[in-house]
Amino acid sequence: MDAKTYAAVADVCARLAGRLSDDTLGTVREHYAAGEWDLADATLLLNLAFEGVGITGAEQELIRSFLGDPDSPELRQVPIVAEAPAPAYRFGPTGPVDAPDPTPADALLGADAPRHGGHRLFRAWRQPHDGAPDAAGWVYVLLVADDADPLAAYSGLSSRLWTALREKWPLEVLVEGVTPPPYQAAALAAAQPVPVG
Repeated sequence: MDAKTYAAVADVCARLAGRLSDDTLGTVREHYAAGEWDLADATLLLNLAFEGVGITGAEQELIRSFLGDPDSPELRQVPIVAEAPAPAYRFGPTGPVDAPDPTPADALLGADAPRHGGHRLFRAWRQPHDGAPDAAGWVYVLLVADDADPLAAYSGLSSRLWTALREKWPLEVLVEGVTPPPYQAAALAAAQPVPVG
């Protein structure tokens, strides 16, 4: 797969954060990172339809650009919306008093991030609005170098978070210097930095 196609995949996954459920989007990212293209395509399209997530015309064209079957009937079944919805969450720099302690995850992600091209790491508390696909919890955003692989970084760091700590906090990996989609922009606007290195 060429760099342009891979960038389109990463872009679509970033755009769908907060719209598809965390587990679904995580699975899609992991399949693409592992080179399981047909499985990733099927998981993406079936879950867009199953979860009732609409996509814009521009997002449809991006998806079409990397699908194994650009004329997939499953893609035609995904509803088209005029514009992407606003994030279904609000973000804050701190969690409630009963929020889980993020310190172990901060330390693990901060230590491992440089191995994946990560330069800067941020954490925010995510609180869902009505209709959001996932519950409240910590969200991490990692900014990586422009030559890093955001999908592989996501897969590696999420797997490490689960195997070491049994935590599944959402992680967004973005190339530094690229304008973030609304979900990640909202998280970054409210986030606290986490030490890296």
